Amino acid sequence: MGYSIYEQIERYLEGAMLSEEKISFEALLHTDHRLAEKVQEHKQLLHAMKHYGQRQSLKQKLNAIHTAMEAETAEQAPAQLTPSPSTWNVFWKRHRQTMAVAASVSLLSVFGTLWSVQQLKAPVQQQTARYVELRREVEKIKKEQKAIISGILTTEEAKPAPRTARFSGTGFAISSDGYLITSSHVVAGADSLIIENKAGDKYKVSTVYRDQTHDLAILKIEDPAFEGFGKLPYTFKTSESELGEKVFTLGYPREDIVFGEGSLSSSSGFEGDTTSYQVSIPLNPGNSGGPLLDDRGNLIGIISGKQAGQEGAAFAVKSAYLLQTLSELPETSNLNPISLPKYNNLSGHSRTQQLKKLKDYVFVVKVYN
Repeated sequence: MGYSIYEQIERYLEGAMLSEEKISFEALLHTDHRLAEKVQEHKQLLHAMKHYGQRQSLKQKLNAIHTAMEAETAEQAPAQLTPSPSTWNVFWKRHRQTMAVAASVSLLSVFGTLWSVQQLKAPVQQQTARYVELRREVEKIKKEQKAIISGILTTEEAKPAPRTARFSGTGFAISSDGYLITSSHVVAGADSLIIENKAGDKYKVSTVYRDQTHDLAILKIEDPAFEGFGKLPYTFKTSESELGEKVFTLGYPREDIVFGEGSLSSSSGFEGDTTSYQVSIPLNPGNSGGPLLDDRGNLIGIISGKQAGQEGAAFAVKSAYLLQTLSELPETSNLNPISLPKYNNLSGHSRTQQLKKLKDYVFVVKVYN
């Protein structure tokens, strides 16, 4: 049974985890500093709530004591408006320990609650700053400007500057007939798209579907020269991957293809997002939309973002959400069902052999506008 990140934290703090699960969770705390912060914040919040409950309970007890005291005073001296000094002395001796505890709990509760509220507000305020999409910054194109005489450009000056890609990301094939996947933010605002692989194959593509919620975009090759990808060597994993699994990716953070390897460090993404994984692979702009695969060559995710200021904390949308999107396409668009690969030809091969088979199906996505 899967638990959300907050359920796991509460089970850990309450001591409800089995020994193996607790050992695995504590090992994750040493590598995932953000998770460790979440555990500490949650612990402080529960601590404040506990003290608040104690304060309410003590308040009820004091109210009961006060009522009993008034009744006792009324029986002893009904004509008196206030209790005698001896009555207050008896009351103080009888209940001074309870009152001292109540005062302490009240002070702790007030300061604990204020501290917890501030700690809970801080992640929300910093959320945008801590998570960034893995996209290239828009390249500043420097164009030479020449003097305009009488508002008329010469023929040479009027020539348009060569088109330069605004930025690029990564995409990979998901069917033999020309469908690819990348990140939605990669193709946002694009007028035209070109893909190119390690072998130099270039094709014009168009965006046929975008899912901004899960940061996914489906592309289709529209080039008449395209004759098909042939048999794709990987398959899509439908079940959850386990913590600590070795994973790797191929992408285009620069003009040449780059290999990255690491492990699956969390079953949830940024701020406990259950649609993503966190992986310990250092990534750079341009890796967005790249494939994330396990040791056996199963595709388990699509690279989407990283945590700002924390090297090696990157995120990938789980393949299950890609499969869900593809299954719903015929209902939400005019696309026919996309035929996904059914056989894995990467399993059992060395990493170098896997990369040789994989690189022809991973492309740099160049965005123009």
